[in-house]
Amino acid sequence: QVEVVESGGGLVQAGGSLRLSCVASGRTFIPYAMGWFRQAPGKERELVALKRWPGGSTLYGDSVKGRFTISRDRTQNKIYLQMNNLTSGDTAVYYCSADQSGSGRRYWGQGTQVTVSS
Repeated sequence: QVEVVESGGGLVQAGGSLRLSCVASGRTFIPYAMGWFRQAPGKERELVALKRWPGGSTLYGDSVKGRFTISRDRTQNKIYLQMNNLTSGDTAVYYCSADQSGSGRRYWGQGTQVTVSS
């Protein structure tokens, strides 16, 4: 069984910063990619950032480029999302994803709320 758990969400003022964390665990779980997606009320879930390995390729959604940074803890299945210069448009539930090597199956966390007050 694979478990994906996010943490670090909360309320922040516009222009502020937050750091999200995500860890994926499972007895035989070996991910080849982990990332962040978000979903605002009434909107589709969208890509925020995705990191693949080996090779280290990284994708960012257009709306967060230059403000958000995804990073990985190589010692465990853990990633972070550093979010700077936040705006009200960043308010959403942020979901962590973890893609399993071999099957490519994507696992999701339960989500963490980020609210940016203007």
